[in-house]
Amino acid sequence: MSSATTSFEAKPPGERYPVDNAYDAAAAEKAGIWTARVTASSYGAPSSSGRTFKIILAALSLALSSFLFYDTFAWRSSKTITSDSYALCSRKGAQIYTVDPTHPRTECLVVRGDKFQTIGSLENIRAHAAGRLQVRYLEPGQIVVPGMSDSHTHVLEYGEKKQIPLEDTSSIEATVLRVRDYILSDPEVSNNKSKWIEGWGWDHTRWTLEQWPTSQAFEADPVVAGRPIMLRSKDGHAYWVSSAILQAMEPIPDEVEGGVIMRDSSGEPTGVFLDIAGDLVTAIQPPPTSSTLRKRLDVTVKDAHSVGLTSVHDAMLNPLPLEFFRREALAGTLPIRVYGMRYFDETAPYWGDSFEKIIRAGNNRLTVRSVKIIGDGALRSGGAALYEPYADNPETRGFMRVSPEVLNEFIPKFMADGWQVNVHAIGDRANGLVLDAFEAALASANVTALRPRLEHAQILAPKDMARFGDLGVIASVQPTHAISDMWFGEARLGPERVKGLYAFRSIIEHGARITLGSDFPVEDMNPLAGFSAAITRLSREGTSPHGPGGWFPEQRMTREEALKGMTLDPAYASFSEDILGSITPGKLADFVVLSKDIMKLPPQELLTTRVVATVMDGKPVYGVL
Repeated sequence: MSSATTSFEAKPPGERYPVDNAYDAAAAEKAGIWTARVTASSYGAPSSSGRTFKIILAALSLALSSFLFYDTFAWRSSKTITSDSYALCSRKGAQIYTVDPTHPRTECLVVRGDKFQTIGSLENIRAHAAGRLQVRYLEPGQIVVPGMSDSHTHVLEYGEKKQIPLEDTSSIEATVLRVRDYILSDPEVSNNKSKWIEGWGWDHTRWTLEQWPTSQAFEADPVVAGRPIMLRSKDGHAYWVSSAILQAMEPIPDEVEGGVIMRDSSGEPTGVFLDIAGDLVTAIQPPPTSSTLRKRLDVTVKDAHSVGLTSVHDAMLNPLPLEFFRREALAGTLPIRVYGMRYFDETAPYWGDSFEKIIRAGNNRLTVRSVKIIGDGALRSGGAALYEPYADNPETRGFMRVSPEVLNEFIPKFMADGWQVNVHAIGDRANGLVLDAFEAALASANVTALRPRLEHAQILAPKDMARFGDLGVIASVQPTHAISDMWFGEARLGPERVKGLYAFRSIIEHGARITLGSDFPVEDMNPLAGFSAAITRLSREGTSPHGPGGWFPEQRMTREEALKGMTLDPAYASFSEDILGSITPGKLADFVVLSKDIMKLPPQELLTTRVVATVMDGKPVYGVL
């Protein structure tokens, strides 16, 4: 964004040119005779005397503006907004995408305080704006979109993952080496062999030799050996632990319903625990301190703002992080909007009729009015619950982490008590069972009004697809999962069943609303990566198992659907469409300035777009206006 070069022209009292520069306009309004205008080329070639006259008048006007309105002049010099009322405009065309169906694009937006005051053309803004108004301009090519939202995240876990980046390792040995480097880089850790080391992101499906790791791999390195180490897999459904943690977990049960304890040929645990079996690990995990949680939050928010995120839906708040977010919100120190899903633990007493919902606490920064139930495992680790056995492992069809009986008991109960119910469901059988439970809830609750969500909704059988729209269930999907899983999806599911994997277009055509997320730290946090995956179904390199046209290209979303899916639809999915999700007068002034027009840019250039500024409540939290 930049300020414009201006010239001046005398006009009779009462006549005005359109305002193109804030400090010039302020001086003109005060003096009553001069008005700023970008360039003079449109006036034709004036005479020599005319040019001299205009130069003198311009100099006088600039002097007057500096004398009478120094603060506004200083704003232009520093290139920052200094008032709580300002306009942001595009010079050529309507480059502000509002995602408001009544006025989808506009030239200008006006912010007053923490809300959008109005939108429209520059001339209309001038006519209706009261008093002095600062105006900033988009650079050529830049656009504005509403503040972007991620509908499925793990906020504090992202901060934890950043400690030891593991996602790009190529082997068990390379992953252990990352842990070694982390230990040696931190004296507090290296000097304390009893301190827990936690990481996230390893992916055995991408290693050169695809195999499950073992606890013994840690013992092979003298720096790493003997330490309590817990590393979660990329999808978060597998825990790889060291021998020290295995010893601390004893006695380890023979089996865990809804999970897997991996064992060697002699029946001993190898150090990998899947899904609910991972609870055996977390049960002995030392709780993080408030200071540790704050550090993780700061890391996450810094990155989130840099990619244009102004709100996130945290998909599993246990009591400790829930209380942490509540304290931060009430103290006014929560730097991003969080829509929290409280975790459901079937072993704990029912709390839906006793826990007080949190609605827009801390200046609209925290809401907790939903419950998160984990239905099944993950496709990557073979735990997604399927109607029929896996194509590449016919001995299993995955597993449910909670039984159908539990779903049918608790989903109606939570909904009767006014809770939105959000269920992790990946396999087709899991999605079908959850939809059954939502249907059962119709007897005691208005299901559509409570906006239930299927988190992931990855594999859908044709018989279940239509029930989305009929019930008003929201599909909370992650497009970057599609371009990760497309490489092994058909091998797992077979050539016919794979057609129901990440079938975004089919979901939309059956009348369901889609809201987009990333599941970070599982996938890239950048919402533009999800936007690109949704409309192209191609990898970052422009490839897919079906060629450059995209993986099942008939399931692509349009750009308009994808933009709505990461702005207005997440607002709807979190009961906040009245204050968020679009650039609409009266809503909170959350918006993002992008360096390129993602609604027109060639697909291969989408990920070259950067965030110029991220704005919350009318104030930049990243970049400058």
